[in-house]
Amino acid sequence: MMLTSLLASMLVAARSKLSASDSMVLYGISHFVMLKATLEGCTRLNEREQACFSAFSTLGDSSVVFVTMEGVGIPHHLSDCYFQMLLFWSISLLLGVVAGSEICYDRLGCFSDDVPWAGTAERPIKTLPEDPKHVNTRFLLYTNENQDSYQELTADASTIKNSNFKTNRKTRFIIHGFIDKGEESWLHDLCKNLFQVESVNCICVDWKGGSRTTYSQATQNVRIVGAEVAYLVNALQSAIGYSPSNVHLIGHSLGSHVAGEAGRRTNGAIGRITGLDPAEPCFQNTPEIVRLDPSDAQFVDAIHTDAAPMIPNLGFGMSQTVGHLDFFPNGGLEMPGCSKNILSQIVDVDGIWQGTRDFAACNHLRSYKYYTDSIINPSGFAGFSCASYSDFTANKCFPCSNGGCPQMGHYADRFSRKTNEVGQTFYLNTGDSSNFARWRYQVTVTLSGQKVTGHVLVSLFGNKGNSRQYEIFKGSLKAGNSHTNEVDSDVDVGDLEKVKFVWYNNVINPTLPKVGASQITVEKNDGSVYKFCSTDTVREDVLLTLSPC
Repeated sequence: MMLTSLLASMLVAARSKLSASDSMVLYGISHFVMLKATLEGCTRLNEREQACFSAFSTLGDSSVVFVTMEGVGIPHHLSDCYFQMLLFWSISLLLGVVAGSEICYDRLGCFSDDVPWAGTAERPIKTLPEDPKHVNTRFLLYTNENQDSYQELTADASTIKNSNFKTNRKTRFIIHGFIDKGEESWLHDLCKNLFQVESVNCICVDWKGGSRTTYSQATQNVRIVGAEVAYLVNALQSAIGYSPSNVHLIGHSLGSHVAGEAGRRTNGAIGRITGLDPAEPCFQNTPEIVRLDPSDAQFVDAIHTDAAPMIPNLGFGMSQTVGHLDFFPNGGLEMPGCSKNILSQIVDVDGIWQGTRDFAACNHLRSYKYYTDSIINPSGFAGFSCASYSDFTANKCFPCSNGGCPQMGHYADRFSRKTNEVGQTFYLNTGDSSNFARWRYQVTVTLSGQKVTGHVLVSLFGNKGNSRQYEIFKGSLKAGNSHTNEVDSDVDVGDLEKVKFVWYNNVINPTLPKVGASQITVEKNDGSVYKFCSTDTVREDVLLTLSPC
């Protein structure tokens, strides 16, 4: 519907430029016979449309398209008809008014281009999936025994048994998206992080034969790849007795919907699906059969990092919830570190290719980077249940509710209430570069000493590390007043042992005022509370250490 509205507005704008003229002029080359055939063969015209059509028919097969300052004029009285017919033809073509087609393949079954797969407002172009031989889905198996070189797996019992695939391990499929490939470094990097924390069968799914095409075609090829993944999952079960409940599908962008299709074809028996910024165009607001949804696996979680609308913001990811748990880091729209200047973005520490990818789709790619970091930071991506991100940034959602906070990413399945309901929404902040993990603390400072105007900063010291200084308050500093703020530390300090207080105002004051903190309370997201006290006051820029009280 968005596309047809855009077309309509463009045509209306063009038509308005002609209203003052007695004739309209046209540019471009298109054959009126195409319009005539489309209308005669596929539609029924009302009386007004038939009159317009008849008027245009007198023009014969002359070239007809859009408006410019030069060209062959036609009478102004036909301009309204022209734009009505052009809009009608454009929308009819986009919505695919031809009858649905179907194609069938051995092993995978039949695929239709009928509704809801095509010919809808969200999926206007009627296209069938490409041949599985062309898509050429490949399964690249890495394990703890072959971490740096893959074994190519097929749905053949002997191939499976002769590989390093182990039945006593979980199996995690990593599925790329549009224009990507299974041998891209980020998939292997994710596997390598997995090997640090578990013994696992890590399968990178390569479908570049189907992803490196037009986007509309790739969205249809998603069904072929999903069918191939489901076929392998079923083969693992039939050949070696491997349960689908031990399978975890991790898909990025279009790969999220590949995972959804595989889950649908295995009747939701797969243990877990993780959608990494599931692709929006051709999937947002479609029926559940078309896209990733909570019924596709026993547990479905999603990370949304590019959820701004495709038009006009060029957001590639869905804003719609698709899982049991949906995480919106940094609000899900703009990721920290994605607003660098063009040169610094492209000349990336990971190389020009990675930098160019980040420049083109930084927010969209952040989802798999967050997941990769989450594997080695089990507590660094706590998501907070909140009505909105604005409430989260206003410090209205701390600490975690009873049952704790789920961890975005790899450890989301440890959340005790993970499948209590669908569409549970969580917010958190991340860093602007790897390591993206952050640990949130609530700090309350009760002031002592003289009244001044200035800034209050606090740093945390614990048995795992120390944080940098974080600003808790700025404004009028008055003894007895308490000020609270929440901070996202790039260090997990562990159990707190002490805190340090400092204040400044960069104002020359001959009286050399002193300010202190009589008490500082620190609360962790799990509800643990630490209190620290001092009776001292200090001058500007002098550290004050507070001990437990």
